[in-house]
Amino acid sequence: MTLHMRVTRHLPGTPDEAFDAYTDAGKQKIWFGILDEEPGIVEIDVDLRVGGKQTAVWGPSPDMLFRETQTFLEIDRPHRLVTESTGAGPDGATLTTRIEVTFEARDGGTLMTVVQSGFPTPQLRDFFVGEVWAGAFARIEAYLIREHAEETSRG
Repeated sequence: MTLHMRVTRHLPGTPDEAFDAYTDAGKQKIWFGILDEEPGIVEIDVDLRVGGKQTAVWGPSPDMLFRETQTFLEIDRPHRLVTESTGAGPDGATLTTRIEVTFEARDGGTLMTVVQSGFPTPQLRDFFVGEVWAGAFARIEAYLIREHAEETSRG
């Protein structure tokens, strides 16, 4: 039996802006570390096409790196993205899951919903809900707020 989780977050900006922040390598490199006091290691490469891959390596130091490879299964920009994700922690443990992300215009912003399936234990699923996705949403939100502030100050 595998477990799934569903999390949502209302983000500032349009579905296009939220989708691009989530899928563009340059933007990801910014938001991955946007809330960190000490810069860590972030390497990201994205080939955004069905069958293409996104590879990400990140962590606080060379001996504490996380690695993830996502294969794009479905892309309906800016509404929906489905990937198969294989991640590995610094200890070498791996996890493969399926991730579906939707971006829906709502209340002057975007409702981003993530459904991730394939967790082998409730503890791992709960860690992704409380830590992984909560952190990603907070970082993407901070990035979008900063981008809007910079656009407003430019004119």
